[in-house]
Amino acid sequence: MLDAATTSMTRRAILGAFAATAISAAPFFPGVTAYARGAGDIRRIRFYSGRTGENVNIIYWIDGQYIPESMGEINHFFRDWRNNQVHNIDVRTIDFLAAAHNILRVSEPYMLLSGYRSPATNAMLRARSNNVAQDSLHLRGQAADVRLNSRSVNQIAQAAISCNAGGVGRYSGSNFVHFDCGANRSWGR
Repeated sequence: MLDAATTSMTRRAILGAFAATAISAAPFFPGVTAYARGAGDIRRIRFYSGRTGENVNIIYWIDGQYIPESMGEINHFFRDWRNNQVHNIDVRTIDFLAAAHNILRVSEPYMLLSGYRSPATNAMLRARSNNVAQDSLHLRGQAADVRLNSRSVNQIAQAAISCNAGGVGRYSGSNFVHFDCGANRSWGR
């Protein structure tokens, strides 16, 4: 019988083996996933936070299953950095970000500017700017604002729009793209 430590090490060893073999497949969209099961399909996300100095480069999905430990790390990484409040990030947002990243064919991690926002943080930002929604999807862990140094706002937004997976906002003046798993729509320039 295996104890918890052995089980954890085994899972980590398996994840390491997947990473070591450099299997990288773009996330599949609904309707296509069934064909990939058992085929070694993985999803990885790469992020850097200029606010906290943290990095995350993690496989979060293997063969149709989200990895709870990986999702926990992602939730912590996407926390409200102003007050360290953690919220569950909607997996649809993570899948959306990963898909666009793969379409862009970059190894550079996204820089996360804003993930989850607590009500207090959202209210403070709203008081400073007309571009912050009162009922922002950031409050529900369903949105992220990101940038890539190697790609323009328009390039990132075009990749995101091609995913047909949610909202995409271009904020060229501030050099970031908003992703959310709400209704399909786009705005900004």
